[in-house]
Amino acid sequence: MFKNILLGVDGSDHALKAAQLTGDLSRSMHADVWVVACFEPVPAYLGQPNLQEAISARLAQADGILKPAVEAVGKIDGVMKTEILEGPPAEAILSVAEVRNVDLIVMGTRGLGRLKGALLGSQSQKVVSHANCPVLLVR
Repeated sequence: MFKNILLGVDGSDHALKAAQLTGDLSRSMHADVWVVACFEPVPAYLGQPNLQEAISARLAQADGILKPAVEAVGKIDGVMKTEILEGPPAEAILSVAEVRNVDLIVMGTRGLGRLKGALLGSQSQKVVSHANCPVLLVR
């Protein structure tokens, strides 16, 4: 049924649960998995060398989010690829889903954003509202 699954992660507990479920789904359906993490854009007014240092720090932080998520997915039969993108998470996830012809998007219901206490996180709500494929939210 699902052959190409996108997992959006942000380092939250909900995202790690989503990663475990994505691994289970991938193994049962022999699906490929794209694991995506995003970081907020770095303002260009920082100038050099501050701009490059800020970008490097955000890339390192995103890489630190990807590694536990990949471990939580575990070994799968299909191909697992990772992407780190700059920009608002919902927009980046929707863009990757369209470009990669994703069959399913999996993500946590609440992340580490400003609206931590909301019933449905703002990023997951945007993805559900605009996705062209099924979205599975995990809490």
